[in-house]
Amino acid sequence: MMDREVIISAIKEVAAPYTQDKEALDQLSETTSFITDLKINSANLVDIVLDLEEKFGIEIDNDSMSKMLDVKSTLDVIEDKLAEK
Repeated sequence: MMDREVIISAIKEVAAPYTQDKEALDQLSETTSFITDLKINSANLVDIVLDLEEKFGIEIDNDSMSKMLDVKSTLDVIEDKLAEK
């Protein structure tokens, strides 16, 4: 099982180009919301999900994607998908 810190670091890296608030990105934690904290719009949120799929070699279905609004939910989805591999 991949370490949560490693996954958080990967999420931060993937979110960086889409983030309007760089200060919030520096302080990214499990409670960070992509939309309200990082000011990422919903179209870019889809790009982030696609980038994460590629990075981790997983497939994220629409149902899971709709839950990925903050870092903790995204971590949970990635961990679940990695466990299914």
